[in-house]
Amino acid sequence: MEYKNICHTFEPVWDEHSRILILGTFPSVKSRENQFYYGHPQNRFWKVIAGITGRPLPETIEEKKALLLASRIAVWDVIASCTITGSSDSSIRDVTVNDIRALLEKSNICYIYGNGAKACELYDRYVREQTGVDIVKLPSTSPANAVFRLDRLLQEWRKFLQI
Repeated sequence: MEYKNICHTFEPVWDEHSRILILGTFPSVKSRENQFYYGHPQNRFWKVIAGITGRPLPETIEEKKALLLASRIAVWDVIASCTITGSSDSSIRDVTVNDIRALLEKSNICYIYGNGAKACELYDRYVREQTGVDIVKLPSTSPANAVFRLDRLLQEWRKFLQI
């Protein structure tokens, strides 16, 4: 696969009631095709959020947004643009970050969580100094994180996300 420079093309999900921000790294190929977060059918993000909130699994983008907002969760990615091969986080280079500080300033977000180690690493490297807010690492919901089965993901995410 070849490297491509790609820009993030969809907005963060949040409103004035959001208290938690969950950050990913950068949208996967499937998410970019779908124009929404965690679009790969094997990604367990939506199953985890539905599971820890006790709500039905959302199917449509509107249902996904409604689930997040009803749970006071905001979702965005650390990266605004980068050079990447496919969906591989390990191939990311030439990073430009999203203005997470501006989102924090105009919202009531109190807690930031990273969906996986790479999101946390990028946040700490490029954003932490601007925001002054620490990020808490959650195990990645990516299908590449085969060590964590769904039940274990739910257990770990529940420890931190008090919704």
